[in-house]
Amino acid sequence: MKTGFIGCGKMATALIQGMLGSGAFSADETFACDVVHEAVETLADTCGIRALPDAGALVSQVDAVLLCVKPQDALAVVRSVNDALAGKLLISIAAGIGIESLNAAAGGRARVIRVMPNTPALVHKGAAAYACGPGVTGEDTELAEKIFSSVGLAFQVRESLLDAVTGLSGSGPAYVYLVIESLADGGVRMGLPRDLALQLAAQTVLGAAQMVTQTAMHPALLKDMVASPGGTTMAGLEQLERCGVRAAFLGAVRAATEKSIELGETALEATHPGGA
Repeated sequence: MKTGFIGCGKMATALIQGMLGSGAFSADETFACDVVHEAVETLADTCGIRALPDAGALVSQVDAVLLCVKPQDALAVVRSVNDALAGKLLISIAAGIGIESLNAAAGGRARVIRVMPNTPALVHKGAAAYACGPGVTGEDTELAEKIFSSVGLAFQVRESLLDAVTGLSGSGPAYVYLVIESLADGGVRMGLPRDLALQLAAQTVLGAAQMVTQTAMHPALLKDMVASPGGTTMAGLEQLERCGVRAAFLGAVRAATEKSIELGETALEATHPGGA
């Protein structure tokens, strides 16, 4: 199975490295192109994959295309190669761009899988969810699972859930970085050296996340295990609740989800100007 990447940014690089590292994919059968030719040449030199000059040349060479460009560029790229996409699998990671829009841009010629990954894929700790369009085969689904499982966890969902996935795990790393930064700032405020405060904050978040995944206990139970009656943790939790931290995170996921929906609607309107 020959796979090709249109776009060689950080996410494409992480996926290629994960795929090749898993042993399930060969560098000789992995292709890439990018409008910045230096980017694809560097990636080819680093990973041993095959660089191609443009999207048209790439699509003609491969069985499955991974679309790893910015959302505002995605549909134009697909339209430019829709003839060559006939009978092929198109896997898109463009946020907010729905399967219907991608299908329309491809002229109905390709089988489409839409994926929402996240940036921890760069350290093989990613979380991705994917949805399958009409005509997608079991072999297609297995390929998507292999690719995204090589850099973390992958879950198949209904497409209607992908905007919420975007709001939670797609945007979520930024929320957690803000938490780590804020915890470290709190430590500095109370007298800790900044480098020590940052290391303690990051390791605390990492350890807490692993406690959730490895024990399978509900976060509320794990929280209660830390919060002794009348102790320091309860004092801290009281302050967080007073400041509305829980509501703030709920609102952040909602706002990011709504923005993803908005991006998809804008793309759909551009695909079908003047009506359905």
